[in-house]
Amino acid sequence: MVTLWGRLSSINVRKAVWAAQEVGVPFTRIDAGGAFGIVRTPEFLRLNPNGLVPVLQDGDTVLWESNVIVRYLATRFPQHALMPQDTPARFQAEQWMDWQQCTLNPAGRDAFIQWIRTPPGERRADLLQRSVTATEPLMALLNQHLADRTHVLGDQFSVADIPLACEVHRWFGLPQAHPSWPHLERWYSGLCQRPGSRGILDQALS
Repeated sequence: MVTLWGRLSSINVRKAVWAAQEVGVPFTRIDAGGAFGIVRTPEFLRLNPNGLVPVLQDGDTVLWESNVIVRYLATRFPQHALMPQDTPARFQAEQWMDWQQCTLNPAGRDAFIQWIRTPPGERRADLLQRSVTATEPLMALLNQHLADRTHVLGDQFSVADIPLACEVHRWFGLPQAHPSWPHLERWYSGLCQRPGSRGILDQALS
């Protein structure tokens, strides 16, 4: 039995849940983090000494870091072809996953925190604007990459699409104007129709 710890308001938990739904593995999700607490308890810290979500337990295997969990589930259940078997394609997928985590996510974080997690009277316009200025060129880059591709790696849905779509979901959910990114919007709209993304891309931010 697979168990996932983490609240669905976390972008990183959403990635793990989506991957689990894509591969069809039965799992139990336990709310943790934020208002749910749990993450500073000795029991949880034995699973993840960082005190962060998500955490996955699959038998004796315990993993943390969201993109690692996505990779693990794709590799553990190869029949769903989420992890490319071709070596260059696999590392192109890894490249985009790392770009989401290390480049796109930090750029957009402040806008999300200011709009969604900060009371209106306490929002800082400078942090909002700096985040928008950093993020919009990255979204434009992804839009251009998708100009002649159905998915991030081409025709095949893969592990690369999950973290990037969760990030785009968060950015599109902010109450602010966005430039037109037609290729990005077409790709995202298609992923919203996937059964595996239900409960993830159709949820409001919180």
